[in-house]
Amino acid sequence: MTAVRGGLFALTAILGCVSAAQADGDAAAGRQKFYMCMGCHGIANYNNVYPTYRVPKLGGQNAQYITSALGEYKSGERSHATMHAQASSLSDQDIADIAAFLAGAPEKKD
Repeated sequence: MTAVRGGLFALTAILGCVSAAQADGDAAAGRQKFYMCMGCHGIANYNNVYPTYRVPKLGGQNAQYITSALGEYKSGERSHATMHAQASSLSDQDIADIAAFLAGAPEKKD
């Protein structure tokens, strides 16, 4: 039972850090930082060649999801060579800024 409480405490601490990073995100800065990403994420019905993958639209996406996903691409936990290369150059502040921008951006339909 103590191990479960310890695990829950650790999870709460991690989520608190993610929330703090989101709160520090600057949507205006995120818009500038996301500009490079529009080459794939701004094209309707876009699929990249290898691996064949339908590139999602990200406007209106939950900031916590964006923060987690970019962190996982950066660490290699999520495998996608292009996204790993892009995310590995981002700082935690860059990720928070991009997440803040995308959370407030209008959802785009394909």
